Amino acid sequence: MTILEGLAHVRKRPGMYIGGTGISGLHHLVWEVVDNSVDEAMAGHCDRIDITLLPDGACRVSDNGRGIPTDVNKEFKLTGVEIALTKLGGGGKFGGDGYKVSGGLHGVGVSVVNALSDRVVVEVDRSAKRHHIEFANGGAKRTALEVVGDSPRGRTGTTVTFWPDVEIFESTEFVARTMLERFQMMAFLNKALEIRFTDQREDHDPEPVVYKYANGIVDFVKHVNATKTPLFSRVGYIEQNEDAHEVELAFQWNEGYQTDGLHSFANGIATIEGGTHEEGFRAALTTVLNKYARSRGLLKEKDANLGGEDVREGLTGIISVRLREPQFEGQTKAKLGNPEIKTLVQRATNEKLGDWLEEHPTEANKIVKKGIDAQRARAAARTARDATRRKSALDGAGMPDKLKDCSSRNRSECELFIVEGDSAGGSAIKARDPRVQAILPIRGKILNVERARLDKMLKNTEIQALISAIGAGFGADEFDVAKIRYDRIILLCDADVDGSHIRTLLLTFFFRHMKELVEQNHVYIAQPPLYSTVVGKEKVYLKDEAAKNAFQADNPNHRKEFARLKGLGEMDWDELKETTMDATSRTLLQVSVEQAANADTVVSMLMGDDVEARKNFIQTNAKDVRFLDI
Repeated sequence: MTILEGLAHVRKRPGMYIGGTGISGLHHLVWEVVDNSVDEAMAGHCDRIDITLLPDGACRVSDNGRGIPTDVNKEFKLTGVEIALTKLGGGGKFGGDGYKVSGGLHGVGVSVVNALSDRVVVEVDRSAKRHHIEFANGGAKRTALEVVGDSPRGRTGTTVTFWPDVEIFESTEFVARTMLERFQMMAFLNKALEIRFTDQREDHDPEPVVYKYANGIVDFVKHVNATKTPLFSRVGYIEQNEDAHEVELAFQWNEGYQTDGLHSFANGIATIEGGTHEEGFRAALTTVLNKYARSRGLLKEKDANLGGEDVREGLTGIISVRLREPQFEGQTKAKLGNPEIKTLVQRATNEKLGDWLEEHPTEANKIVKKGIDAQRARAAARTARDATRRKSALDGAGMPDKLKDCSSRNRSECELFIVEGDSAGGSAIKARDPRVQAILPIRGKILNVERARLDKMLKNTEIQALISAIGAGFGADEFDVAKIRYDRIILLCDADVDGSHIRTLLLTFFFRHMKELVEQNHVYIAQPPLYSTVVGKEKVYLKDEAAKNAFQADNPNHRKEFARLKGLGEMDWDELKETTMDATSRTLLQVSVEQAANADTVVSMLMGDDVEARKNFIQTNAKDVRFLDI
């Protein structure tokens, strides 16, 4: 084991290690512990992981791997367990003899969990003995590592139980649904690994949830496409191993029009910004399908080649690579940078996808014909787009008529408010700071792009206005986030059912056709208050039902009525400015994507054609709804 540095300022600056002290930081503690167990599984030493949320707020993670080493390290005069728990980066993944491949957030590992917990208990079954050690108050050793008995039935493995520190985290209440999404993804990516989750907390569902997928990423593709209509029932699968690198590809096309169905992973970590593994697959996919189409006469000599977006329309694909020394760009591990992986994926796809198409001609013909249809629709869309651009050039600046732009040309300080309705738009124009805040009113509900092809989409006036105002193009191959005209795109809709629907339609459009806008955290939702009341001579605004209840608890003698603010159009412009638009007093909700494959599935389920799947999703998640407008 090799030690990188001490844990001195993890408690002082937790954001540097886990991203923050909100709910995502809290869950990051769980990911770090579970990642260690998954590393054991990837190395072939573990086939079951149990995660339990205990009634007292603790989380317990148990695996049947080899167990953390318990012998004393000669160099550091500490046991392997103590090194892993007290030294930053002191896990077995550092140094040449640990894991062949490994995940985890840059190896900070379970020591950070120890530093940010009120108490940690570790039990290791190894060499037929059970070892026990306990830490408290951010990593101070409470007991020495000691043998407390024999391992039951010769068991090996590690059990870590931790109680997150209430003084560090804004909340220590784990969200079961978020955890389950992550665990299901881990089970898909590690074929035949069993992950069991049990929630023993009061008023939570105690029924264990078990994820285990014999077919790994093939089952992952089926899961993502379950909310869509597959073009054929078969899921393609390719794997290739070279040196210390492994590549797995699974793919199936559906009848949808989206081109963003490719989801990639490196050592079990979601690479939502893509990278060299995606680049290799995209390039080879286009080459192989064009070669097949010409060899079968589906594309004539005079026909243009199918483009990347054409062949990816309706594709759901999972790329999973494992490599010894991954090069990730950025602290978030969002993009893979290893050039040798591009070559490996490209070669594997060139060789094996061609064989797959030859062996499955019915499916291959359907894929090519869908690509040809997409090419024709894209040509029609291009004509519509060019016509729009010519019209814009003739009109002058090319901005939508109803856009009230800001005067600043410094993108980093500019905001675009997309406002529901013309009357609310009028109030917003008065309430804005004209130097840095632009207003784009939209009329009614925009087109549901989940069910529309590009050519139809581009005929929609509101979508044309959105594309022109944001100014960075649209679609997987054209959208360039570096060209956006505003740093923050803020959706300003009513707090009622219609407002929620419009907001959902807008988010679907951004997620499908300007995905980097969401992934790079440029999209926000304004939070207009739901209630107002008068205290003395001053009007007080309350964000939602929870804020109203808290106000009533703090002011039990308050007798004035609470007015329900239904529409933005009902607010005076100065009210709108004070509560929703003024940067010094407003609240904004940032939209982010943590698991793109899960987001893909949910967007398809809620916005697609499968009514039964949508109904089941709503029934299953109804208990998690916090604010319901009836």
